[in-house]
Amino acid sequence: MKRLIGAATVALMAFAAMPAQAADKVVLMLNWYVYGEHAPFYYGKAKGIYAAEGIDLEIQEGRGSAATTQAVAAKTADFGYVDVPTMMRAAIKGAPVVATGVLLQTSPMSAMGFADKNIKKPEDIKGKTVAITPADSMTQIWPLFLKKTGLKESDFQTVAGDGQTKLNAVINAQADLLLGYVMDQSMKIKDATGKDVFPIKFADYGINMVSSGIIANADYVKANADLVRRFMSATTKAVEAAEKEPKAAAQSILDANPKGGKIDTLTQGFELTIPLYRTAETKSKRPFQVTDQNMTDSVNLMVEYGGLDAKAKENPKAFYTNDYLPKSGS
Repeated sequence: MKRLIGAATVALMAFAAMPAQAADKVVLMLNWYVYGEHAPFYYGKAKGIYAAEGIDLEIQEGRGSAATTQAVAAKTADFGYVDVPTMMRAAIKGAPVVATGVLLQTSPMSAMGFADKNIKKPEDIKGKTVAITPADSMTQIWPLFLKKTGLKESDFQTVAGDGQTKLNAVINAQADLLLGYVMDQSMKIKDATGKDVFPIKFADYGINMVSSGIIANADYVKANADLVRRFMSATTKAVEAAEKEPKAAAQSILDANPKGGKIDTLTQGFELTIPLYRTAETKSKRPFQVTDQNMTDSVNLMVEYGGLDAKAKENPKAFYTNDYLPKSGS
């Protein structure tokens, strides 16, 4: 009996000394330098949501959705958080990328200026100066906004420059408005000036198309189906947790990156992001559950106005999949 007990003790000690199952290292590259929209990823990591799914998450800042899409296509990043229409333009040209979840299902695009200038509807843009960045996603959709609202190019002036030049133009009163995202450029302007910004949202005038989502290399998805499911499960839970605690979620950005902004505008930027997660059709669904119709409409808009090859309309489902998302309530 003593020998049996001794043998069992040795066996238990040997089992306890065995290393725990190593977590899967996963790199998520963002679309840009960190801002409020990115809060769920940092919050999910800080709260152990990714670790609970066996994932050791590394979050890397990006330098634009096109560059992040290239990194994912080349497998130098496992997942990317990018503008999905930008990903579509790469995919139609042969990049092996697919969206495994579309988070922003309502467009954040807007024309924005200082609130005290009282530019609050399209008619107010007449006679003003608008700062744009040529060839970016918003400038490509801008003609559709003009068409929907009855504006003409001759109704206003434009000045062009890169992203920072565009911001500086409004901050320094060289332009009245700029084309930007409601939760991004508006917060940068407020950080720099302390002044509130009012956005004229494209979505309020019938321009309904998807925006940011998670993408992965199509071959990586096939080879790592279980990991992709766990990653999307963790990310869904992270978004849901962050929605309930916006300020804590924003703080997690600063905890990871003390130079990542200011808590008030990070929080406000994230709070402006949350309403973009769902449409009327998906308001009762968990995050990322985009509808086929929303994606089809987005593809059609991109073909007509966003420089997407017309052959994309043949199979909109080639650009995305909901197969790796957690089931409702799970």
